[in-house]
Amino acid sequence: MLSMIVAVVALGSGTGAIALPFEMSLVDRRLPVVFRVHMLASAIVLLLLPVALALRFRPRLHRKIGWTLGAFVVVGGLTALPVAIFSYSSLPARAGFFAQGVVWLWLFYAAVVEIRRGDRGRHAHLMLAMAAVTTGAVWFRLITGSAILLELPFEPIYAAASWVAWIIPLGLVWRYAEALDAWAFQLPPLAPRASIG
Repeated sequence: MLSMIVAVVALGSGTGAIALPFEMSLVDRRLPVVFRVHMLASAIVLLLLPVALALRFRPRLHRKIGWTLGAFVVVGGLTALPVAIFSYSSLPARAGFFAQGVVWLWLFYAAVVEIRRGDRGRHAHLMLAMAAVTTGAVWFRLITGSAILLELPFEPIYAAASWVAWIIPLGLVWRYAEALDAWAFQLPPLAPRASIG
């Protein structure tokens, strides 16, 4: 639900329907097209991820949504790199955003390689890891919003959030990969039939 809210706000910001916060407006002035494309593409990924997961047992639809989602991951990831480099954030924050973009792109690429090899389980694991990195956008906003609300020192929290917002979800997916893969991509066993006597 929270990812949907973040996605809708990003869509609104990317289209100009919602005004950008001051810090983001500075990046938008520096990279007007690239930054807007990044926001729009990444928002669409947030919206499509639950659809792709919901359609996991309908291969033809899952594949179509997956390729569409993948196209937006590539666009969102590639535009994340110059946005990270040219943002007005501190060097540690820019490095965190840049690393997130690289990891996001690599996980999608690796997932495509695995499904082409026919390794559905590894593909599922990598796509769930990619989804975890995607949720960094949501956790980042929660962390920085909480820092503002609690009047905590903003700059160090902002820099730390640019890393932990995606590394912690990725680490959790990696740690619990088998359980997540079983939940997400394997059909549950059928209940045994009651004997007729």
